Amino acid sequence: MCLGIPGKVVSLDRESDVAEVDFGGVKRTVSMHLCPEAEVGDYVLVHVGFAIQKLEEEDALVTLELFKEIGEKILESEI
Repeated sequence: MCLGIPGKVVSLDRESDVAEVDFGGVKRTVSMHLCPEAEVGDYVLVHVGFAIQKLEEEDALVTLELFKEIGEKILESEI
């Protein structure tokens, strides 16, 4: 199973086809080769360093909230 993580594009370099993407405060350089339509401020789904799909902001935020809830449940069960 593969897992894509939503992140927000904070800067974009069209010449090298990469972007800086913010994942809740952690920023990573991501290839935009598969998602050329994304712009600064957009949310993208990232898998193994590649933006694979542009997301609607609402969908990205719902997904991030679900990930947060899952993490909290896991921590609760380990205590």
